[in-house]
Amino acid sequence: MRSAPARTRVIPRPRLVMMRSVGWLCVGSAALLSVLGVVVIGTVPPGPGEPNLAIMHIVHLVVGLIAAVAVAVPHYRVAQRVSYPLLAAVVFMLVFVLIPWVPEAIVRPRNGARRWINVLVTDFQPSELAKIAWVLALASYLRFRENYRKLVGLFLPLALTFIPMGLILVEPDLGTAMLFLPTLFAMLIAAGAKLRHLALVMFIGLSLAPAMYPLLEPHQKDRIKAMAAQVVGDDRYHNDIGFQGARAMTLAGAGRWTGVGRRHAAALITYNGLPEDHNDMIFAVVTCRWGMLGAMTVWGTFVLLCAGGLVIAAQCKDPFGRLVPVGLVAMFFSQMAINTGMSIGLMPITGMTLPFVSAGGSSLVSAWIMVGLLLNIAMRRQRYLAREAFNFDGRDDP
Repeated sequence: MRSAPARTRVIPRPRLVMMRSVGWLCVGSAALLSVLGVVVIGTVPPGPGEPNLAIMHIVHLVVGLIAAVAVAVPHYRVAQRVSYPLLAAVVFMLVFVLIPWVPEAIVRPRNGARRWINVLVTDFQPSELAKIAWVLALASYLRFRENYRKLVGLFLPLALTFIPMGLILVEPDLGTAMLFLPTLFAMLIAAGAKLRHLALVMFIGLSLAPAMYPLLEPHQKDRIKAMAAQVVGDDRYHNDIGFQGARAMTLAGAGRWTGVGRRHAAALITYNGLPEDHNDMIFAVVTCRWGMLGAMTVWGTFVLLCAGGLVIAAQCKDPFGRLVPVGLVAMFFSQMAINTGMSIGLMPITGMTLPFVSAGGSSLVSAWIMVGLLLNIAMRRQRYLAREAFNFDGRDDP
């Protein structure tokens, strides 16, 4: 009588196990920040006639989680195949919001900016989706090293960057536009672009930067002036163009090391008069309620999220799958650094949300889509015989 064949135990690959665990670390970090956002937004007293923003944040969080699952299920190579059409569709939407004769029932201007499309149940901000589409398209282009190892090969990545970046600047949305260049350089460095070429491009960009100042909107110039005055200790703009920055620093400093608690923080927020306290300036509310301890918690959680994304990139052999996490991490870290920096007076105010924490439907949903992409790449089994991505031997073209 034959005995039943022994069952062989399949041992998961160490690389796959590490990537999966790190992918869930990114999800957990994003979830912690999102829950923190609900609590912080609930600290801000709603104005007369305003909806409960904490409840709205929870609703958008649910939508974001559904979107994250939707992008995590299919293989990330599907994102590679649709990256260029997706970027083209997003560029069309960025142009659409700028068309002056589009009815306000469809494109709703706010404070002179045309950034939102009315989709009946909410307002959709195409620039948030543009960040993701651009990272995917750029990663799809950079997966072939002959495209960027020469100086002339950097022109197309720059063009891919300046098209959505320029349209977003015209809206105007300086904060979102500022995220593209650091992300571009991070992805080029990760792909193996030559540092001397990048240094030359950076030198040219810095040389042309002063010429861009006249193109800024008046309120953007005012914020730069207020920041410059603040650095030298000039407080003459505190009740004028520097009011928002001064109020944010006052509120943040009130928290000291451990914060003042919920009730005291709510009173300070009410009488402080900080504009955009639930949105762009949410980090000042965090530091007021929980002090430096709360600030370090936010920074530490973002570091965990970004470190997890970099580990996913390092463990992935596929060039596209390696570059996408680098771009998303650079986007997250740049946005966090700029937002928290402007809340504590280290950077001029540009109008930018803190990912996962600030109130804002498009921002929260797009952030969770980015987390879904990180988890997607982390969960994919790597091929044993695949060649390591971007393994240069130093003998390629000068």
